[in-house]
Amino acid sequence: MSSSLVAKKATALFQTQGTDIEVAATSIYAGQKAIEEDQFDLYLVSPQTRMYFDNLAKFAHRMAKPIVKIPPQAYVPLPKQTQMLADLIEAHI
Repeated sequence: MSSSLVAKKATALFQTQGTDIEVAATSIYAGQKAIEEDQFDLYLVSPQTRMYFDNLAKFAHRMAKPIVKIPPQAYVPLPKQTQMLADLIEAHI
């Protein structure tokens, strides 16, 4: 699954709900840099990159930022699953 597609769908859902939340997708390496530079309020780790979660979590905890694994069932760009992802995001920011 394309992380950028999932991010676009989640951002579009937030916009239709009138919520000012933007979801962005990056690579693992860009994600680590984003954490170090404190670029986002919440960091999400996709199912296909969960093996990097512990390493990324160390950086996130140093920056006192939440980091969450996206469950596979919330990582599908369909309405119900996109809402699951949106709920996950709202619960952690």
